[in-house]
Amino acid sequence: MAYLTCKNLTLGYEGHAIVSDLNFKVGKGDYLCIVGENGTGKSTLIKTLLHLQDAISGEVMAGDGLKAYEVGYLPQQTVVQKDFPATVEEIVLSGTLAKCGWRPFYSKVEKRMAEEKMKKMDVWNLRKSCYRNLSGGQQQRTLLARALCATSKVILLDEPVTGLDPKVTAEFYQVTKDLNEEGIAVIMVSHDVQALTYATHILHMDQRDSFYGTKEEYMNSDKWKLFKNTEEDRIGGEKK
Repeated sequence: MAYLTCKNLTLGYEGHAIVSDLNFKVGKGDYLCIVGENGTGKSTLIKTLLHLQDAISGEVMAGDGLKAYEVGYLPQQTVVQKDFPATVEEIVLSGTLAKCGWRPFYSKVEKRMAEEKMKKMDVWNLRKSCYRNLSGGQQQRTLLARALCATSKVILLDEPVTGLDPKVTAEFYQVTKDLNEEGIAVIMVSHDVQALTYATHILHMDQRDSFYGTKEEYMNSDKWKLFKNTEEDRIGGEKK
């Protein structure tokens, strides 16, 4: 059974629909890229998958033993978040909070888990460093370590390479590919055409006619042509 199954979802605010009839699923080993123009409900979908907002209609069903708090989340960074005055260790440890329950402290188990994830993401030697002083790539690795403290099943990444240079972007994609090959399901929201290289499935969100299928099916669809042309126009505009 899939970790997440979304059936006939209609999303929006205060009863006003932004996108409707979303149907897709994410299972072990899947790498789902979510694309689409601004305003098609990608941010709303993220909130719905994280149980921060209810769908107007339809269902989001968890399966294969996935609990509601077991979706690791790496948010799109804002200027304020990049300037957060905490150490790498403190940020990564906070990823275990859902497992702490009502305890006002971290146990040895949670501290060992944070150490393991920091080492895995190659930020262990930075554990006492202030997050605001890290490079963009180091910050993303820290946040990914935090997300991995919350889950061994599904990670949700929102525009994770925004603002990163090409070399660091390639390194970050390789890290997510390695995690995916270890069996972690990856859900990535992105405007980057390069991200699709790593995907097994694509969800192209559209207010009236969304697409969900394998990467191969997507590459043979009109939606791919639309996405590719839109991104080429956007990149061309940024270079002018």
